[in-house]
Amino acid sequence: MGLKVIGAGVGRTGTYSLKLAINELEFGPCHHMEEVLHNMPVHVPLWSAAAAGEPEWSQIYDGYESAVDWPTACFFRELLSEYPTAKFILTERDPERWADSFGATIYKLLAGRDKAPEEMRAWLDMASDVIAKTGFPPGLDRDALINAFIAHTDAVKETIPANQLLVFEVRQGWEPLCNFLGAPIPETEFPRTNHREEFWDRFNGKIYQLIHAFPH
Repeated sequence: MGLKVIGAGVGRTGTYSLKLAINELEFGPCHHMEEVLHNMPVHVPLWSAAAAGEPEWSQIYDGYESAVDWPTACFFRELLSEYPTAKFILTERDPERWADSFGATIYKLLAGRDKAPEEMRAWLDMASDVIAKTGFPPGLDRDALINAFIAHTDAVKETIPANQLLVFEVRQGWEPLCNFLGAPIPETEFPRTNHREEFWDRFNGKIYQLIHAFPH
């Protein structure tokens, strides 16, 4: 089973809403960082190897027909080569609003990873490596995050052929997504989820202690 739909947008651009939408349109199962968290012993070593330049895409995406969010978004160039007929979706957002959201959630989480429970550190190290490889290393200020976000967006647009790429804001809803994928428009509302509070509240189980180790 090869990937048919690949998200090139980074976290905090509506990727979780997009995952839900893709699944509803029956282009799933859709891979998302949440999938890594649910099966860390298998997925973390695979993604760490990919970050080190030794990906095993068939193993990483075994059982999935689509993928969005990090870690996938880091590897849009490699995935275009691996899945040359796939359709790519670049989720966009106002760069300043993105920087504020990213800084208050994912970046904050990674900045405190040295204090995290031992069982979470391999995942956090992998996530930090992938996110740095995408252009967001630790220690960037707000202006640098904004510039890096714009650079990633430009790189995706320059790399993916225009006829295979949808540049998409989740607030646009079903119509552009369905038109791009050739799917009928559902009667349900487009999924809208994972605001900052939900980012923290959604995590539970293994990483409950990790999340609550950091004030938010």
